[in-house]
Amino acid sequence: MKSALEIKPDISYKSAGKFEETRFEKIHNEIFKSSAEASIIVAQEIAQLIRSKQEKGKSCVLGLATGSSPVKVYEELVRMHKEEGLSFSNVITFNLDEYYPMSKENNQSYHYFMHQHLFNHIDINPDNVNIPDGTVSIDELNQYCIDYEMNIKQAGGLDFQLLGIGRTGHVGFNEPGSHINSGTRIITLDHITRVDASSDFNGIDNVPKRAITMGVSTIMRSKRIVLMAWGQNKADIIKRTVQGDISSEVPATFLQNHPNATFVLDQSAAVELTRFKTPWLVGECIWTQELKSKAIVWLCQKTKQSILKLTDRDYNNNGMSDLLAQEGSAYDLNINMFNVLQHTITGWPGGKPNTDDSHRPERANPAKKRVILFSPHPDDDVISMGGTFSKLIKQGHDVHVVYQTSGNIAVTDDEALKFAEVGSDFIGSGSDIDFKSVIKFLNNKSENQIDSLEVRKLKGLIRRRESYAATRYIGLKDENTHFLDLPFYETGQVKKNPLGPEDIAIVKDIIAKIKPHQVFAAGDLADPHGTHEVCLNAIFAAMAALKPEKYMDDCWLWLYRGAWHEWDIHEIDMAVPLSPSEVLLKRHAILYHQSQKDRVMFQGNDSREFWVRAEDRNKNTAVLYDDLGLAEYEAIEAFKRFDY
Repeated sequence: MKSALEIKPDISYKSAGKFEETRFEKIHNEIFKSSAEASIIVAQEIAQLIRSKQEKGKSCVLGLATGSSPVKVYEELVRMHKEEGLSFSNVITFNLDEYYPMSKENNQSYHYFMHQHLFNHIDINPDNVNIPDGTVSIDELNQYCIDYEMNIKQAGGLDFQLLGIGRTGHVGFNEPGSHINSGTRIITLDHITRVDASSDFNGIDNVPKRAITMGVSTIMRSKRIVLMAWGQNKADIIKRTVQGDISSEVPATFLQNHPNATFVLDQSAAVELTRFKTPWLVGECIWTQELKSKAIVWLCQKTKQSILKLTDRDYNNNGMSDLLAQEGSAYDLNINMFNVLQHTITGWPGGKPNTDDSHRPERANPAKKRVILFSPHPDDDVISMGGTFSKLIKQGHDVHVVYQTSGNIAVTDDEALKFAEVGSDFIGSGSDIDFKSVIKFLNNKSENQIDSLEVRKLKGLIRRRESYAATRYIGLKDENTHFLDLPFYETGQVKKNPLGPEDIAIVKDIIAKIKPHQVFAAGDLADPHGTHEVCLNAIFAAMAALKPEKYMDDCWLWLYRGAWHEWDIHEIDMAVPLSPSEVLLKRHAILYHQSQKDRVMFQGNDSREFWVRAEDRNKNTAVLYDDLGLAEYEAIEAFKRFDY
């Protein structure tokens, strides 16, 4: 297996040398296709270090991180312990941080996290585990932090420090303004950090305002540092950290001065780096059609001109002289690109019958298609493609919407209590839900207590009935609405189980039953807790298993994006325009999901309600098409075709 330093990024780019390729970058980084692949490489480096120390009879001192980034690393370390005999008997660990105040028993504590994901499953000596104590009294905290630093020094210093990165650029909880000489201390959390944590705590009001953290100087004294970042949400801060100036406003930039630090990224986290975002500014490119589209759209936005107004000088002055020389003239480039974008636009998302479809995104035949619209949560369908959903029904296609999870954890206790009280008043004891026990449970629910099965069932039913109301409004028959309630989701807490064979089998069965010509699925992986990614992987696995079936030869997979990001213009294969009345119809359909209105529990880093996000995003896509010189529309929903 290759080490992290040997893996090369998978890009359609060539240059005279590594320096030219990365000349904008000030920190060594390696890019992987997926976080799973990258996590295995990082875990192997840690395992190799542990074993090499064991051979020398020495302790291995690890600095460990929490959050979503290192979870797969810990899973792989546990696997190596159980299956390959990796021992942690010589390992001493120091965790970066902990919320303050925070009890060890609280399931949001980092003490709980580390034992859940790692320490409970390996042979480490409990006395060698060091995690900041969130219960130390404020009067004793200063001395406690000094002692934490001394314990690290007495252990011989950190041999390896594992890091994640926050959107503020924090490492550990060293928020903007942290000094390079800072040591272990208590710190006030940045508002953005608390917003990002709010979904774990069921609202920002429940997120602690302070934390204990190792300092920047503590981290910088580590012999080896690996920082991991996954997903598009981290792309902007990764660019600022890797390519920007060193500043206390982005504490992670201090790592530019570390002699042995590597950033390990997935492709989504790396997309804003210059060599990926605008490689033509770095050196010669292999001009694929996708890269041409990306570059020309970028050039239009930079020069504030439509495609057909670009000149030879515009190309030459912006690093695209080799593209111009290859194609011959700006005129030819502009016309070709204009046609590419023009051909993505269609008001017939299921294909237009009895027409030449050679330049259309979808096939004309069969004229009436069987369509599956997969929705990870019970509202992603209308949020992401409510207008297209409506068009498919009106144009006569056999449309089925399939909700993959119950969505029950996104229903607040207050909302559930309201429904339980109404149900109790209306039905009494005649329901299969014991409303009185639900009311008693919710009124006496303790902090971080997992919902009972009865409560989860009620919350799931709330989401289900809202979904029926929305799909009926769109025009879908009830018998074409399906609820899978995939088992991986049904944990009663934010943390879900891994995708399992049973989940894949359930998705496979619904596809085999409907035998679709079109499948629409959520390709937006910025979902704060990863449900979209798990649901998409279930679809990929199911469709791969069904590929030998004859009906799958005629099945196309289209990916939409949800409430967090939109496809870039050059990525769009089908753009479906919406009229003002269709925009309004979509808004009303979203608003049927009343439990998700006003108080969104898992909204990520965007405080707007989902209907506002969706509407603004669709209108912005239409503006971008208009700015490029295409027709002006009220709004556009965008899709990318995926070859599975």
